Amino acid sequence: MTLSRVQVSLDGTRDYEVLVGHSLTGTLADRVRALCPNAARAFIVIDDGLPELARANLASALSRRQFATAGITIRPSEPDKSLETLDRVLVAIAESRHERRDPVIALGGGIVGDVAGFAAATYRRGVPVIQCPTTLLSMVDASVGGKTGVNLRTPDGSLKKNLVGAFHQPRLVVADISLLSSLPDRQLRAGMAECVKHALLSGQFGDPTLLPWIESSAPAILSRDSGTLAELVSRNVAIKARVVAGDEREEAESIVGGRALLNLGHTFGHAIETLPNLSPTGQPTDAPLHHGEAVALGIMAALETAVSYRVASPSLRDRVGSLLSRLGLPTKVRGLPPSDRVLELMGHDKKVQGGVLRLVLPHDGGVCIVKDNPSLAIVLGAIDSIRV
Repeated sequence: MTLSRVQVSLDGTRDYEVLVGHSLTGTLADRVRALCPNAARAFIVIDDGLPELARANLASALSRRQFATAGITIRPSEPDKSLETLDRVLVAIAESRHERRDPVIALGGGIVGDVAGFAAATYRRGVPVIQCPTTLLSMVDASVGGKTGVNLRTPDGSLKKNLVGAFHQPRLVVADISLLSSLPDRQLRAGMAECVKHALLSGQFGDPTLLPWIESSAPAILSRDSGTLAELVSRNVAIKARVVAGDEREEAESIVGGRALLNLGHTFGHAIETLPNLSPTGQPTDAPLHHGEAVALGIMAALETAVSYRVASPSLRDRVGSLLSRLGLPTKVRGLPPSDRVLELMGHDKKVQGGVLRLVLPHDGGVCIVKDNPSLAIVLGAIDSIRV
């Protein structure tokens, strides 16, 4: 399989590559040594669901490249994406005598990458981080762009997503497509929600045919054809890289957005994701929702809002709903609390500015806009539209 290189261009001094290909983790230690020639140590933060052999093989390879290695495993769940977990990681890094030139390596999904990246951003005011995502969602989204952070648990017991964090760009991202062969089906499907999100704004970022390509390629994607998966990851990363290059810290204020466009589906989705009883199948044993499942529901709510504002056609809403269903993602969910409660949770989202709710709304043709202060009646109706 051909190695694909996607450049994330920032200010010329912090640019980095996202490598997409097969069996890349076998060469990870060599790449880390090339990027950090004077480093003495490497610290690995790894998903506790990965085989012990994965950590041992990476540690052994790093040792052969003259790195002293240490590491820690963390549980990749939203409740464990916390200040307590961050503290545990930072203490372990400090105990390994890690220095500012030494890299932190994240081996896992998006939660592992977010926590490891935030630890790297804050330890000694910043050390290098290498992202090695192991899930589709983290390959196409979470590992690229430098957003790191953890959730907060408030005194009333509710979870506030990603309220504490930092922008800390990686030195390298290595997306090894071979790791997706053993990814559970539900996690593969969840990652596709972010791909559909990118497809709905791809017309603004150089790839207007991504949505129809995903529609035609869905069977090959779900059957894990390696070439199709590599193209899927490369095209999605290229869109994310273009967005980040134009608005690294999500500061663009224009209605046409910038990095804020990547929040499509997330303001609804983050609120829904914090509700522990929701299940994509309606079966309690499948609760809670995975991040991508909540995003899929959020995309449908955003499309319903866009249709109400007549900025998107009902045919686009139905087309995307059909695609999400074909990909095995939910478009409606049973057990939602009253819509005003969901709206209240949306008000806690970090994208709310000055108390004003901001939503990203799709248009036809792969274009999205940012809508400030939408009608509460329309938003409540959109929440009701995803209710079984």
